[in-house]
Amino acid sequence: MTSVSETAAAPGTRQIAGLSLTRWRAIGIVGFLAAACVLPFFLSNYHNLQLATVVIYAIALMGLNILTGFNGQISLGHGAFYAIGAYTTAILTTKFGVPYWATVPVAGVICLVVGFLIGLPALRLEGLYLALATFALALATPQLLKFKPLDPWTGGVQGVLLRRSASNPPWGLPLTRDQWLYFLCLAIAIPMFWAARNLIRGRTGRAIVAIRDHPVAAETMGVNIAIYKSAAFGVSALYTGVAGALGAVVVGFVAPESFPLFLSLSLLVGIVVGGLASISGAIFGAIFIEFVPNLSDELARSIPAIAQWLLGFTPSVAEQAATAAQWTIYGLVLIAFMYAMPTGVAGFIRLLWSRLARGFGEGG
Repeated sequence: MTSVSETAAAPGTRQIAGLSLTRWRAIGIVGFLAAACVLPFFLSNYHNLQLATVVIYAIALMGLNILTGFNGQISLGHGAFYAIGAYTTAILTTKFGVPYWATVPVAGVICLVVGFLIGLPALRLEGLYLALATFALALATPQLLKFKPLDPWTGGVQGVLLRRSASNPPWGLPLTRDQWLYFLCLAIAIPMFWAARNLIRGRTGRAIVAIRDHPVAAETMGVNIAIYKSAAFGVSALYTGVAGALGAVVVGFVAPESFPLFLSLSLLVGIVVGGLASISGAIFGAIFIEFVPNLSDELARSIPAIAQWLLGFTPSVAEQAATAAQWTIYGLVLIAFMYAMPTGVAGFIRLLWSRLARGFGEGG
């Protein structure tokens, strides 16, 4: 997958319809935010829940992109940080009566510390070796959550049920619970994306990108590789922990089975499909990992009837075919995305935008 940095600015002299590319980008962001604020009032509660999940995944993908896309450290274990954030919220709200909104920053700080500490020994590992180490973390976390001595806190295999009424809209707002939680997630996501953008465009961002591209040159220039790599791990874990905390609030339930290995793999798929080293790619990736599996499942549900009617399969065999078809469809869609957009959705849109601007420039 080709790494595409969003920090590369388009030539400022190019204009479309009399407006610079920067102005068009600002208009696009404002329009996107306006649509994001209006859309929930026209959707059902279920679809608002899906939108909230997209925002939560976008926060997690932004964190993973800081580590993998911008810093070049491959992680297959970010589902573990998602679980830590979720369980932090569950334990604080059910055992200590802490308001759900106050648990979100606490979950982020805890994951920041855990991520930084995990990042220190991971400094000795790179590439596939680091990926395997984080892969082991993703495998171990659900099992640790089932550890008997921790049952009073984690609920063991039965998990922890959060009180849904505690997350109802405050101050008498005329919103449903799902609308309110969506806006809460959006209100948290916006400043976090803004902070990520400033981080990447600042001195720290230039340092972590330099470590990714030219580690020897970066060290020669005085960049403390150990500190910056560990900090990237910590910040990445912070974002994922906040996402996990919000996920626990939205779903209202956490259990070890809620954080399988597939969650970590889905997060990695999300940043690749959305666009590595891209701020907006986190949003596109979140849309992909939330809706494509659901669409694949809906398409697969029609398989049993077709298999029985056309091929004469028995009902049990037809059901097995439907299960296989779901992941087959998902895999084919993923292959199609990678083939059509090797730089991710964000990179593909950037390429189209650049060609459009070039066409207007030549036409002018």
